[in-house]
Amino acid sequence: MTDLTLVVGNKAYSSWSLRPWLAMRQAGLAFAETLVQLRQPDTAARIAAHSPSGRVPCLIHGGLAVWDSLAICEYVAELAPEAGLWPADRAARAVARSVSAEMHSGFASLRGTMSMDLKRDRKGEGMTEATAADIARIEALWADARSRFGGPFLFGAFTIADAMFAPVVTRLETYGVAVRPETRAYMDAVLALPAMRDWTAAAKAEPWEFAP
Repeated sequence: MTDLTLVVGNKAYSSWSLRPWLAMRQAGLAFAETLVQLRQPDTAARIAAHSPSGRVPCLIHGGLAVWDSLAICEYVAELAPEAGLWPADRAARAVARSVSAEMHSGFASLRGTMSMDLKRDRKGEGMTEATAADIARIEALWADARSRFGGPFLFGAFTIADAMFAPVVTRLETYGVAVRPETRAYMDAVLALPAMRDWTAAAKAEPWEFAP
């Protein structure tokens, strides 16, 4: 029995839900899961029953609600300090927080034109000049982090930064974006995580499908 419950949306489409879910799995925490189907007449009411913000994800820990993906990841890092969800080195930790915050607030074009979709192969869709610029920045960011702090992940071992960018990895895969070899190597490392495989399998098994 666990006193942690993560409220998430459809696994095929809810990129913000994937981020803390992956961090919690990588941290080795036991947690229950409540999935709220999105885009339904009762979706808002069902989410509001759990989340003060009216959005998913939301983590329920006893009587405490923690909402927003990055805030949940921060809370998880405190619950499981031994998991090393932030780098131990202060400089690396500062950069990891910076890139996580950049993902949290940025890349609007990529998120708008290449939404997360684990149901379909959408190769060739969604590319615009602004989206290409977002992808170029992401590739540069990933390459810089891995060259400075070591692979296979952005800061050597898995951190919250990788959880924040995991949905981007799925987007580049879904939309068949041509990437650099070093980008492909990072994508492969993320996609090979057992937790990522579990999320993807569950997403593909969902009976609901949104129109592109």
